Amino acid sequence: MPETRRTARVRVVAHTCDHCSPLAYELCASGGLLFVCRTDRSGDQPEIRETERLPDARARRVWQDVLLGRAH
Repeated sequence: MPETRRTARVRVVAHTCDHCSPLAYELCASGGLLFVCRTDRSGDQPEIRETERLPDARARRVWQDVLLGRAH
């Protein structure tokens, strides 16, 4: 879903290399929940998308799927 900016403070827990590809992913924490943020820099303007906020175990499964290329 589109970036929501619904929280004032976000901590990046893990990230992929943003120099290797125009797509970069971050596992972020905010308010006791985690979410994955994707930044696509392939166009004129960066496009930022986020997953919903999830409990730790569910978000880490999504993160693992992203890293292994299994995320949809």
